[in-house]
Amino acid sequence: MSSLLFSPFKLRDLVLANRIVISPMAQYSAVDGCAVPWHMVHLGHLSESGAGLLIIEATSVRRDARLSPGDLGLWSDENEAALAPIVEFCRCHGGARIGIQLQHAGRKGSVTVAWEGQREIPIDKGGWPIHGADEIPYPNRMMPVALDLTMIGELIADYAAAARRAHRIGIDLIEIHAAHGYLLHNFLSPLSNRRQDAYGGDREGRMRFVLEVFKAIRDAWPSHKPIGVRLSATDWADGGWTIEDSIVFAQRLKTLGCDYVTASSGGTVPEQKITVGPGYQVPFAERIRKEADIPTMAVGLITQAAQAEEILSSGKADLVALGRGMLYNPRWPWHAAAELGEETFYPPQYERSHPSMRRGDFLKPARQA
Repeated sequence: MSSLLFSPFKLRDLVLANRIVISPMAQYSAVDGCAVPWHMVHLGHLSESGAGLLIIEATSVRRDARLSPGDLGLWSDENEAALAPIVEFCRCHGGARIGIQLQHAGRKGSVTVAWEGQREIPIDKGGWPIHGADEIPYPNRMMPVALDLTMIGELIADYAAAARRAHRIGIDLIEIHAAHGYLLHNFLSPLSNRRQDAYGGDREGRMRFVLEVFKAIRDAWPSHKPIGVRLSATDWADGGWTIEDSIVFAQRLKTLGCDYVTASSGGTVPEQKITVGPGYQVPFAERIRKEADIPTMAVGLITQAAQAEEILSSGKADLVALGRGMLYNPRWPWHAAAELGEETFYPPQYERSHPSMRRGDFLKPARQA
């Protein structure tokens, strides 16, 4: 019996050759939002990994939306031109379809890169003003400027413009980042949004901005191409966003044309109480899938092929995503395929490394179209 992990999955007109997704992982290596040779190597070799979908790291929709000075961007012609040849390389030589995650760092912005501790960068030291749903700072960070109605309208237009740029360079899928305490999550969570206007208050008000961003991107993005949303299914904190909120939110997204939800969690406040273990976020993907009736992507300490197969075969999710595990083992899909008796994409230059060559039967591995 064939494994589900290596079975195709369709989102609108996009057909993924298997259910393995490489999560967007920030590299903090861009220059003024522009991709550099590091991104060519990083994304190029991951596109050849045998995964069905590779999602490019969180990409800022404007310069002051960055988390760090090294964040990738798609707000300018220069950003677009720098990323285009990398996407083309991945398309020509890799087997994975290519997605991109659009983001705004919100009240967590203007910090040093990850390996420098993500310390606040003051404005007089090269930082920039940051924005949030409300004037509620993330602990030990500068005070955010609450977005007014004019800013909200401009930012919605920036998201749509970034989506159009992504289409021009051949991106197959967009994932909207509404998780981990960044701007869109700032609006959703009552811990970071105490506005009293139409974009705050009850859950309906707090969802409004994110739903408007989604609609603007859906309108700007070709109808045959899918859009997903990554959300923090729970804040893991008293008085915060909950899985029940996420189910309602996913239902609303589905009515607007959302194709899948990636169920992550946390990030709003440092005092969150998370119990971490293998597949610890999978139950969120399962509940959203079943109760909102929308495809889900499971993520979080999924490390073994058998574990990934069980998540899919038991109906807990439709796709599984690996992030740090793919950095540690960039050929994880090859090894998973060998373990499960399946085949996946190998670039022709690497076919001689396929285990069948060592067996002497000289079977060529399958190639994704």
